[in-house]
Amino acid sequence: MVTRVQVQPTLLAWAADRSGLDEATITAKFAAFPKWLARDADPTFKQLEEFARYTHTPLGYLFLAEPPTEAVPIPDFRTMGNLAIPRPSPDLLDTIYDCQTRQEWYRDYAQAGGLAPPPFVGSVQSGGPVADVAATIRDALQFGTTRRASYRTQDDARGYLIKAIEDLGILVMVNGVVGNNTHRKLNTDEFRGFAIADPLAPLIFVNGADTKAAQLFTLIHELAHIWAGDTALSDADMSARNGQDKELWANKVAAEVLVPQAELRAVWPASSNTSDLERTAGRFRISTLVTLKSAFDAGLIGWDDYRSRYRAEWDRIQEFLNERGSGGGGNFYNTQPFRVGRHFARAVVSWTLEGRTLFSDAYALLGTAKHETFERLAEAVMA
Repeated sequence: MVTRVQVQPTLLAWAADRSGLDEATITAKFAAFPKWLARDADPTFKQLEEFARYTHTPLGYLFLAEPPTEAVPIPDFRTMGNLAIPRPSPDLLDTIYDCQTRQEWYRDYAQAGGLAPPPFVGSVQSGGPVADVAATIRDALQFGTTRRASYRTQDDARGYLIKAIEDLGILVMVNGVVGNNTHRKLNTDEFRGFAIADPLAPLIFVNGADTKAAQLFTLIHELAHIWAGDTALSDADMSARNGQDKELWANKVAAEVLVPQAELRAVWPASSNTSDLERTAGRFRISTLVTLKSAFDAGLIGWDDYRSRYRAEWDRIQEFLNERGSGGGGNFYNTQPFRVGRHFARAVVSWTLEGRTLFSDAYALLGTAKHETFERLAEAVMA
């Protein structure tokens, strides 16, 4: 006899809406879905489990009397105009929860190993002098424009920057999907990154679905939050003039780290054509959008001109990316160290091989499904 489960239709509708899937899409997967909503039929327990997996909904939520209110578990500095973004997606929530789990593990690792707390966490106040804070960060990273000019591509510059931040004692994770699930691509319109400040285990996550050039800006933006001791979910919107004060401040710090205003003034072109803008951006190994943001901060262009040129440049880049299409997932052993963080992965591998962490726990922390994968990933991160 098949056992069916009574579920409130409001919970099924909530789970569907939460997942971003419309009724037609879900009905194509579950033909009886409209009947479940109308209470003309009930799903079996197996069907309910499959529905929960398909909509990325915790199964237990579907047995509640009414839909829960889900809040972002860290301070939300994102804005859409002047309005807070109302509902986090399951992809965003699962990403934050995964990072918090890794951070908790690393905090225990750092305490047990007697690691010294990074001295810069909370060393400045948000809203402090932008040029001074930027200079301190730039010096700590050794990421001045002279060094950047030595890198052939923005990808090379990003690789150096991630390593430099990790060498400061910060966990850095860059991922464009939820975990290893390439069917759950993170949405850059929803968020570009977040910082979770902690005395022993500060963490930065960057949405890897963004362009490499944009990731450079987000890395420094989130680092500014860590420097100020702020935990924050960010959109890192360079085109915003209004919004959270701490977010606008982090934008200015990031722009000044990447493009010192004094250096930009010396090379800013008189013309406003795209080729001159690209040449200027190339000198600093940054995106044209960051270059425009820095020019506005430096008073080289006015607000209306900035907004107009920023929008035109944004549209041009998006058109290029759409034409290029997706580059695919890449080699797992090359991408996974970025997804979980090489610094973090090395710590997990080390403790696991010493017998201080269970292999099953290590697999979950590193996103590996079997021992052979763990061993090959260990070779990649420990090399």
